[in-house]
Amino acid sequence: MVSQTKEGSTELQRSSSRRTLAVFMQTTTTKHSEMMVVLSCLESSQVALPLDFEMLYMIGLGLGDAKDITVKGLEVLRRCSRVYLEAYTSVLTVGKEVLEEFYGRKLILADREEVEQEANNILKDADISDVAFLVVGDPFGATTHSDLILRATKLGIPYRVIHNASIMNAVGCCGLQLYRFGETVSVVFWTDTWRPESFFDKVKKNRQNGMHTLCLLDIKVKEQSLENLIKGRKIYEPPHYMSVNQAAQQLLEIVQNQRIRGEEPAVTEETLCVGLARVGAEDQKIAAGTLQQMCTVDLGGPLHSLIITGGSLHPLEMEMLSLFSIPEKSSESQSIDGL
Repeated sequence: MVSQTKEGSTELQRSSSRRTLAVFMQTTTTKHSEMMVVLSCLESSQVALPLDFEMLYMIGLGLGDAKDITVKGLEVLRRCSRVYLEAYTSVLTVGKEVLEEFYGRKLILADREEVEQEANNILKDADISDVAFLVVGDPFGATTHSDLILRATKLGIPYRVIHNASIMNAVGCCGLQLYRFGETVSVVFWTDTWRPESFFDKVKKNRQNGMHTLCLLDIKVKEQSLENLIKGRKIYEPPHYMSVNQAAQQLLEIVQNQRIRGEEPAVTEETLCVGLARVGAEDQKIAAGTLQQMCTVDLGGPLHSLIITGGSLHPLEMEMLSLFSIPEKSSESQSIDGL
């Protein structure tokens, strides 16, 4: 009689469960909600553990470098048959080659076109082999990638999310209290013909409610010029990242436009703001000062974020921001205590 170890028996059971689930998902005409009941039952049994099913894994990478991935995320990533790196909504401080060396896996870059228009390529065979989709920050942070999960769900592909730090919570490093933030806004690069101001209404509403506003600054990666787009040429512009300086200058122009229209702007040149760069990295930088000062402060390379404060600050917030106060260069500048 051949003996079998407990580990070997468990692995055979797991393999059998995987095959059963894969066949079920490929052949059943059962509604997805009913299929999920089967999946839930299998997961809750002694046969398999939650991370043992072939599925799509959405893995957050954090904000700094290769080592910011969680232990769980790294373990899952290393056993996946394919690993995609989302490469258009944010970037780490290290490149793809450094990530591959640390993770021990080859990464497939997934640009906006592939994720939004060719998602089926990413999801292919994810019901019979593990596929990882890596996202800088958290998969449900600044950019949610909900569409990819909805597509997977419609195809009957199980998914699991492994969370990590995101700019949405890491901004607390400047000392402003997270529960005092209102709606987040995006500030995009203006062009000669497109200069949107609608997001400023959200800033105004936040200010009226005494809430801070996190401004996510634009990123241009693998973008085509209008000429190349029209001519169908796959020629892309160099990556371009909005700085706090550029964002502040655009905001001040909106303030001026509102004054010209006879409106009372919710933000002025003297509104207290916070500029942040490379949050989560060893060389992260934070500066607190007026919106006018944000036009010239040097925060170094990308990625940048900007916070427009909500007006009144808690004493602890004031004390924390004083650690990052921009040195006054003229008598017209106001200190943080005076704002």
